[in-house]
Amino acid sequence: METNQSTSKYQEWLSPEIIHKATLNWLSEIEFIRDEQLFFDDLIKSYTIQLVDSKHFKKSKVIVDELKAFDKETNNILKEVKGHERALDILVDGIDQIKEEEAYRKEHLRLIIDVSNFQNNYRAIKKQVFKLIKGIIKEGKQKRLLV
Repeated sequence: METNQSTSKYQEWLSPEIIHKATLNWLSEIEFIRDEQLFFDDLIKSYTIQLVDSKHFKKSKVIVDELKAFDKETNNILKEVKGHERALDILVDGIDQIKEEEAYRKEHLRLIIDVSNFQNNYRAIKKQVFKLIKGIIKEGKQKRLLV
């Protein structure tokens, strides 16, 4: 029961300006993640030969598959956040639509969690990519030192 009361108090506290700023921040971060994904695609293409090496093949295949799936997830959450931003006018149109406004605020609270989970999952994948590529680069340097 306390969670319902605290959630409704939090919803009341969310002004249209705060929601707008948060949504614009999300859009910026998601667009940046999409740009980073293009970088990762190029990085993977640059190290394709090393990634398909038998030593790294299984790990690299899993990571590449995760990146492909995450690319779709990025597009989905970007569409969702853009739609949420466009629907903000329900709070500022001057018409009292209590149910619609409450539903919009609940959607915003859900998006807070979804975007946070999305960002956390992306950071985990990003760490995996960097760890894998870092290992490949180190191996390449060691091989050159031995020759």
